[in-house]
Amino acid sequence: MEIIPAIDIRGGRCVRLDQGDYARETVFADDPVEVARRWQELGATRIHVVDLDGARDGIPHNEAVVWRVIEAVSIPVQVGGGNRTLDVIDRYVQSGADRVAIGTAAVKDQTLLVNALAMFGDRIFVGVDARDGMVATDGWLETSEMRALDLIGQLSELGVRRIFYTDISRDGMLGGPNFPAIHEVVEHAAGLASPMAVIASGGVSEVEHIRRLKLIGVEGVIIGKALYTGALDLKAALAAAR
Repeated sequence: MEIIPAIDIRGGRCVRLDQGDYARETVFADDPVEVARRWQELGATRIHVVDLDGARDGIPHNEAVVWRVIEAVSIPVQVGGGNRTLDVIDRYVQSGADRVAIGTAAVKDQTLLVNALAMFGDRIFVGVDARDGMVATDGWLETSEMRALDLIGQLSELGVRRIFYTDISRDGMLGGPNFPAIHEVVEHAAGLASPMAVIASGGVSEVEHIRRLKLIGVEGVIIGKALYTGALDLKAALAAAR
């Protein structure tokens, strides 16, 4: 199982939001590039970078900063936030992003998703963000009327092979993941005609959380705030995942 440190960028700086609330922001570093290098030096094998401004507004705002992160490290970087046109996705792929995440567009513009999959294959993965089991979009500012499990079924039919699942109520709160929901998602994704790998995100703050997620069968775990506050040591997290 892979441990994936998160770098959330807003206004060019490395920040974390509580439950995705843009009014509840903590700045952890002025230079996301330095943060990426630190995670690599500590043993990370992949980094998850999100343009929070892009996720909210639907267009990249921190693209140049993300490019700098990709250039600064030798490990794979996956990029999310505001990837709602083929041009944007292509620019990230050309800049060296290993994977590009589609979130809101996977709900609101599935033609884009289908075309992106045709062009970029497994370099495309989808963020499924849920609030009380319902899909949230637009930087988590809107909640749709679609169940997360129903969306996951649609994504499989469209050819998606990997998702990352976030329970918004747990994100940035250090209170532990929503294990029952993640277990349900993993079982559902594995039982589809075209199974999908699941990466878990949100709430991980203890080594024991990682051990439980490994038993559930997730492919990876995205960790943010716990690493920045020191609640969880990256080396300990990597050891628990092995």
